Amino acid sequence: MAESNAAAPIPHDAVAAVILAAGKSTRMKSRLPKPLHPLCGLPMTTHVVRACREAGVERIVVVVGHEAERVREGLGDDVEYALQETPRGTGDAVRAAQPLLGEWPGAILVLAGDTPLLKRDTLRALLDRHRSGGKGATMLTAMLEDATGYGRILRDESGGVAGIVEEKDATPEQRRIREWNPSIYVFNSADLWPALAALTPNNAQGEYYLTDVVASFVPIGVDGIGVEDAREVMGVNNRVELAAAARLMRERILTDLMLSGVTVVDPATTYVDADVSVGQDTIVEPCTFLLRGARPEGTKIGEECHIGPFARIEASTIGNGVRVLATQVVESELENGARVGPFSNLRPKTHLGPNVKIGDFVETKNAVLGERVSASHLAYIGDAQIGARANIGAGTITCNYDGVHKYRTEIGEGVFIGSNSTLVAPVNIGAGAFVAAGSTITEAVPSDSLVIARARATVKPGWAARRRERLAAEKRP
Repeated sequence: MAESNAAAPIPHDAVAAVILAAGKSTRMKSRLPKPLHPLCGLPMTTHVVRACREAGVERIVVVVGHEAERVREGLGDDVEYALQETPRGTGDAVRAAQPLLGEWPGAILVLAGDTPLLKRDTLRALLDRHRSGGKGATMLTAMLEDATGYGRILRDESGGVAGIVEEKDATPEQRRIREWNPSIYVFNSADLWPALAALTPNNAQGEYYLTDVVASFVPIGVDGIGVEDAREVMGVNNRVELAAAARLMRERILTDLMLSGVTVVDPATTYVDADVSVGQDTIVEPCTFLLRGARPEGTKIGEECHIGPFARIEASTIGNGVRVLATQVVESELENGARVGPFSNLRPKTHLGPNVKIGDFVETKNAVLGERVSASHLAYIGDAQIGARANIGAGTITCNYDGVHKYRTEIGEGVFIGSNSTLVAPVNIGAGAFVAAGSTITEAVPSDSLVIARARATVKPGWAARRRERLAAEKRP
């Protein structure tokens, strides 16, 4: 019997999400669309997408509008997109997803793309409550000492949600309610689309409000579940709130690191992005930045390292027992036991082998340094391959660029490069060779040889004294 190619039916307890990210967000005062503003290394709305994925949401539809193509490009291809062509309110934004989700049999989670602190476990609790509660809709609520400016949650005698009243419409008694609406809902899909179709813009703004949909669900039942920490559902609408959200997210990241066995000497001055892993017994000193960068796997730091102070590591892999002091490392790999800094600059495609030493004011780029290579100070190593145990003296420069093309320098194992040497690529220095200090190397150097490539000194005794006497005589009247 032939296998069927038909897709498996979608279970009725499956969940799809609609993330609202179509607004202009003029309060950010930015040319960058709000969903793409970076927060701990990721676009703000990507954090919301991840929380949904980790909570078990099967399909995610992001509703875009303002600079839609730019938002699509920034968020990537692992979600679906719906277009709200004209901004006409949150209800209309959800309705834009109906062509994609109109036949979805399960529940539909609706949330905003500017709530990056929302946790996976909170969404799971909301979805579990909806499945077990038997209501048409379930919503998150939060408590604040002062809920001024937010819509208040009205409860009936049985504790169910009886409605949402906005600040401007609330009575003095209702304004004293501390429970507010962060606009995160789960709806039964069979009931959601008819409710959206029935929306009318009967308000001063002439918009279709999602809160009116919630009100229409009250006769069939609306459940509400409170979030423990109201900060988790805070929206980000301006740069001040963006900075506050970033601080809270860093606190979470650093707490997780410390509980996993990492020493963070001063969390208040340590900045760690999402997608950064740090091994046990590593010490992270103050004023250190561990950044995800553009690499999908982020930054990985091994065990028993000592990072900082004043280190910046981005999109890199650091082995075990590595020391990085006051140095920038970008898109590079450092193997076990490497020592770097202070004041070094490791640019992209640098690879340091085991126990390599890179000292102060050394810059590397697109260079592979073998085991126990030492470049202790004041050198530039670019587009180079350096064999194990080679020594790079102070002031050494690989001249890799002729103004048009880049060329490669190859240095064999055990080579000694004297101070203030210039290696004009393309050039090869054989294993065990010795380059005298002050040499300019333009041709291949055989293995185990000595090369001296500098002008012979000419000494003229008494020349300086005679010059001084002549100049003094010229000044006399």
